Formats: sequence, structure tokens, C-alpha cells
Amino acid sequence: MRIVVAGSIAYDYIMVFPGQFKDHILADKVHVLSVSFLVESMKRMRGGTGPNIAYNLALLGERPTVMGTVGEDFSEYRTWLENAGVDTGLIKVIEGDFTASCFINTDLSDNQITAFYPGAMAQAHRQRLPLDGHRPDFVIIAPNDPAAMAQLVIECQANNIPYLYDPSMQAPRMNGPELLAGCRSAAALIGNDYEFAMMAEKIGCTEEELHQVVGLTVVTKGGEGATIYHNGQVYEIPVAKATVVADPTGAGDAFRAGFVRGYLAGLPMPVAGRIASLTACYAIEHHGTQEHRYTKADFVARYEENFGAEPLLAELFG
Repeated sequence: MRIVVAGSIAYDYIMVFPGQFKDHILADKVHVLSVSFLVESMKRMRGGTGPNIAYNLALLGERPTVMGTVGEDFSEYRTWLENAGVDTGLIKVIEGDFTASCFINTDLSDNQITAFYPGAMAQAHRQRLPLDGHRPDFVIIAPNDPAAMAQLVIECQANNIPYLYDPSMQAPRMNGPELLAGCRSAAALIGNDYEFAMMAEKIGCTEEELHQVVGLTVVTKGGEGATIYHNGQVYEIPVAKATVVADPTGAGDAFRAGFVRGYLAGLPMPVAGRIASLTACYAIEHHGTQEHRYTKADFVARYEENFGAEPLLAELFG
């Protein structure tokens, strides 16, 4: 299937300050704050919801297409994605700008000072879905510039293209009518339990009513697993066992990729949910959102270790 993943594309610059921020900030001088922190390490990590989801879909045997806008500093990242099995044909370079960047400085108490520069992502709303020759069969509308997300909803609805709606971390920036418009024709809606409560409040309905607006909703609950609501049925999805919890960043994106893989293959909801749970597990075992790898045979074996044998999964990845 032609799967288009439209979402943010960014670099994460991770820095560590070998001390405590509080020891260098004077409480009576915060109104004229001017402070510099000498960090002991910095790593540039590949990130963004679009590539994160696409990378995991590629591991699961798909060749998804990422759609988004980047700066002139993207060439190395593009090569990485192509080598991982991701199509980058819909990634547009904005000349004279940088790829969206998040600068995160963490002290020894895990306090963080973060600066985010949207850069080229601010132009994502100018892109349009391909409709001639490479028309997508399914679109994942992941967190991105809100204007770009709204535009994609309009295009998918106008052209009868099924889509997964995932406002999640952008929900605070969106109003009720925007969220409701995205939900109304979505094939599926996904978010964590806090985000679902926020969306329901902004739309002006209960969470139960929100589950009825979309026939398929997926509520993630971190270490407590997830709940899938599908056509009146409720399925509780357990977590897969991680060997180590190294970095939870990117687990949600991996979960979405796993769920979409199972959903589009027509697998039962409990199986699709468990695929999602295991996909997220791989992500949290590594620092960075695209540093994990596995073969399809490894995935099937680990699924069986966690949830028991599943002939449909073996057939899918056979």
C-alpha cells in the first residue's frame, strides 16, 4: 500500500550540563537573567514524528513515504531514511532555512532547558498530497504545523483518502472546531489518555462521546498499555516486556507504526494492538528514536514470547 506519513521532521540536539541549573540562577536576579552553561556532551539525533513513524513502518516491512518540509541541512538525514527503506520523495527542501531543531540541555537532576526552532516546518502547510499516479492509499496525519495538519484533513476528506488522525502533542494549540473537523471523517483517532481528555473538553463532549465520533480510537496509557475502542467493542492491550528502559522518547511514534501495520493488514484489533505494543518496546530500549533494529523473524519470535503464538502474524511476516 502507498502509505504517506505527514508529520514534523526535526533534529534533536541533546546536551548534558554536569551540574545543577539551580546553583547558577540567582532568584533575586531572574528579571535580568543572563547565564551560560558549559555542557560536557552534545549529540544530534534524528527525530520528528513523520520520520519516526516511517522508520518503524519500514522495519515492519512497509515502504512508507514521508511528507514534510526541511532545511538545507537535511541531506545526511535523507540518506539515512532512504537506506532504512523510507521513501523521501515528498520531503521538500526550503532554501535558506534550517530543518526544525530542538535544543535540549539537561542537568544532573534531569531538569531541562529547551529551545525549539520550527524552521522549515513552518512551510509544511504549502504542500499538497499527490493525486495523480502516486495517490496514497492511507495517510497518517501526525503532529506537525497545525495549519499543515488542517490542510491534510481537508485534502483527505475531499479525495476520500482514509487517514489516521493524530493531533496528540499539537492538541493544546488547536481549538475545538479544528479537532472535531479532523475527527469526523478519520478512519482512526489516536492519542494518550491525557490528550483524549483535552480533545473532548475542547470539542465540548465527553470522552465516551468522542469514541463514538470516530469508529476506531486508540488510547495509549504508557506503562499501563493501551485501550482500543472499535465499533462498540473495547480491547485492553498489555505492554510488552522491555529488557531495559533506556529512553521513552519515540515510543509513541513506534506504537503508531505498529498499530497501522496491523490495522492495514486487516488483523484483529487485539493483534494489531499487541504489534503496536511490541514495536514501542523496541524503541524505549535505545537512546534515540531511530536507533533500534530487528528482523521480521526476531519480531515474530519476541511477539510469541510476550503474547503467545499468533499464526496471522507469522503469515504476515513470512
